[in-house]
Amino acid sequence: MAAARSNDPMPEPDRIGDFPHPRETLSLLGHEAALARAARAIRGGRAPQAWLITGPPGIGKATMAYRIARYLLRHGASDAGPDDLAVAAADPVQQQIASGAHPGLLVIRRGVNLRTGKLMNVISVEEVRKLSSFFGMTSGAGGWRVAIVDTADEMNDAAANALLKTLEEPPERGQLLLIANNPGRLPSTIRSRCQRMDLRPLPLPTVEQVLTEMGIAPAEAANLAQLSGGAIGMALLLAQGEGPKLAEEAAHLIAERGAPDVVRLLALGDRLARITDGVETFGAFLAEQLSARMRERAQAGHVPSRAWLETADELQRKFARTAALYMEPRQTVISAATALAETQRRAGPL
Repeated sequence: MAAARSNDPMPEPDRIGDFPHPRETLSLLGHEAALARAARAIRGGRAPQAWLITGPPGIGKATMAYRIARYLLRHGASDAGPDDLAVAAADPVQQQIASGAHPGLLVIRRGVNLRTGKLMNVISVEEVRKLSSFFGMTSGAGGWRVAIVDTADEMNDAAANALLKTLEEPPERGQLLLIANNPGRLPSTIRSRCQRMDLRPLPLPTVEQVLTEMGIAPAEAANLAQLSGGAIGMALLLAQGEGPKLAEEAAHLIAERGAPDVVRLLALGDRLARITDGVETFGAFLAEQLSARMRERAQAGHVPSRAWLETADELQRKFARTAALYMEPRQTVISAATALAETQRRAGPL
């Protein structure tokens, strides 16, 4: 069931199909411990200058960020609201946030390239510099201003330096919420100034429950939950069009042994070029499956080698760049297969 779209004309990379955007999503399942920790700090008047919310793509990081923002803009850093930081859908604050029109909330994300009309592949320094004027404005009702950076690991070096200046001189009654899929990409000077909140994969029954409540058939919900690795957003992405088939192709690419099958890879590249957002979607599935396999090894007491961590990070960059610059995907697919084969040779299979 689709919620009303914002009047904001900028493309929204974190909206999946016609499913509700995180700013429209009031429920937050499976992250009770992280939410309770945030609530204790905020309701106790001890909100940090910045939260760094981390976890795999689609795990609920943006939903958590908007929940914190909603509460602060409604109640401030006080115990005036409920201990789960909930704000009702009919509340004027939430209605303004859902429509993208609350003056106390600024969302920093990739801007639009004025030449091409498409999203840039990084968050530029011009976007981050908006923080200075935003936090310098007179506070509105409630006295708080909140900024969400989604995702902070997409900042270029100049943008990261500009953000660091804001962190070094934190505004009074101001809250920064940094979302990161790969926090290791952020400078240590930024990470050290934030309170970190790591969101973990959800239990599969929780993912199934959410999907069925959204109208997805139980059998399909169970399959999507399994493929998603415990991330609701990833499951919703899988539910779109050729999602399951692309996820299978990603799994095949990781599991393949020996020399890459160039003919198959060229066909996959051509297929991705024909699918709307095919390159970006395939890259997300590949990154999630690599992350899931590394998590499984870590939980079994086998820490993944640095080679696998570096390969996973590099592949995510490659696919993001190919999607953002509208590059021909065949070479990227072949390059990814070659990198995976080389990493298996050096570090062993996942």
